[in-house]
Amino acid sequence: MEIVGIDVGFGFTKAYNGKNSVIFKSIIGDATDIQFHSVLGDDSSTSNLHITLDDKSYFLGSYAELQSNIREFTLDQEKLLENFFKILAVTAAGLCTDTPAPIHIVTGLPVGYLKRDSKRLKEMITGVHLITFHHPDGKDVIKKIHIDKIHVIPQPIGSIFNLIFDEQGRIIDKILAGQKLGVVDIGFKTTDFSIFDHLQYIERGSSTMDTGISKCFSVIAGKLRQESNINVELFRMFKFIESGMIKIKGKEYNISNLKKRVYTHAAAAIVSDLNRLWENDWDIDSIILSGGGSVELAEYLMSGIEGNIIPIPKNIDARFNNVQGYCKFGRYKWGYSKFLSEQGAEEKIKPAGRGENSETPRDPQPEETETDKPSKGLSWLRRQN
Repeated sequence: MEIVGIDVGFGFTKAYNGKNSVIFKSIIGDATDIQFHSVLGDDSSTSNLHITLDDKSYFLGSYAELQSNIREFTLDQEKLLENFFKILAVTAAGLCTDTPAPIHIVTGLPVGYLKRDSKRLKEMITGVHLITFHHPDGKDVIKKIHIDKIHVIPQPIGSIFNLIFDEQGRIIDKILAGQKLGVVDIGFKTTDFSIFDHLQYIERGSSTMDTGISKCFSVIAGKLRQESNINVELFRMFKFIESGMIKIKGKEYNISNLKKRVYTHAAAAIVSDLNRLWENDWDIDSIILSGGGSVELAEYLMSGIEGNIIPIPKNIDARFNNVQGYCKFGRYKWGYSKFLSEQGAEEKIKPAGRGENSETPRDPQPEETETDKPSKGLSWLRRQN
C-alpha cells in the first residue's frame, strides 16, 4: 500500500511518500522543441520536467520558466483547481512513486476553500492516469498512476501531524496531541489560521487570509518596475529575494532594505489578523509557524506574536511540513503499521498507547478512555472517505 502526501500550492507543488520528496514551481508552460540539450547544469528529476497527460504536452516548474514561450502561473484558487491541480498533482505522484498499484493520497486545501472544493478535487484526480515523462536524452517513460482513494484535510493540520506522528503513522507526541494548538501557515498566496483542540478542528478560530508572501513580492516587483521599467514576474522573484540583489539589463539593484521594510509590514498585518481572530482563544497552549513563508517572515513575527511559539527547525525545509504530515496521517488513517505487520515485518509494530495485542481501529471504539482524547479528536477526520 503506497500512501502519498501531495500539496499543490500557488508557489510550489510538493509530494512525499515516506521515502521520496519532490518539489517544483507550480508553473505550466507550452512544450517546445529544444534543439540542443546541455549535459551541464541541474540534472535532478524536476529540472527538465516535460510530460504528456491526456494527450497534451507541457513543460513544468523551472523548465517551463526557462524554456516555454507561454507560461501559466496563477494566484486564483478557482483557476488553480480547474486548470493546474490535476496536471501538477499527477506529475508529482508520478515523480514520487514507481508503483503501478493503486495509491492512496492525502492532500489539503486552505480552510476557506475546504467545504467548497473538496468534492470537486476528489472527482478530478480519482482514477487511472497515464502520464509520459519525456527525458532530454530522448527516452520516454510511461507511468500508470492509479489514484484509488483521496482524503482532503485542512492544510494547516498537516504541520501538526508532522510533529505528532512518526513515519509509520503512530502518535509519538501525546502531550502536543492533547494541547490546544494554533497554526499559522504562511503560503505563497494565503495565510491560514487554524485552531485544533485535542486535534479537534475549531471552526471559530480558523480562517484564510490573502496575506501570503506573494504580496511582499508584488510590492518589491512594483518598486523595481518604477526604477527599471521592467515587469519582473512573481515566480522569478524567489532567487532574487533570497540574495537581496537583482540585475536588470546590466544594472544591479539592492533590494535588501526594501525587503526588510516590506516583510516587517507583512508580519504586522499577519499578527493583526491573528490577534483579532484569536481574541477569545487566550488559552492556546502553543502556536506553530509553518509554510515556506514562515521561514521568510519568522524573525519579523516572533516579536509580535504573544504566546508559546514552537520554533521552526533550521535544518528542515518548512515547505514540506504539511505534505509530510499528510503522508503520516494517511498511514495512520489507512493502518500502515498493520499493513507492514501483515506483510511479514520482522518486528510487530504496536499502535502507540495501546495494549500488546491490539490493532489500530478504523474508528475510535466505545471503550476508549479519557486518555485517548487525541484519537477522539482524529475521529472527525477518519470517518471521511
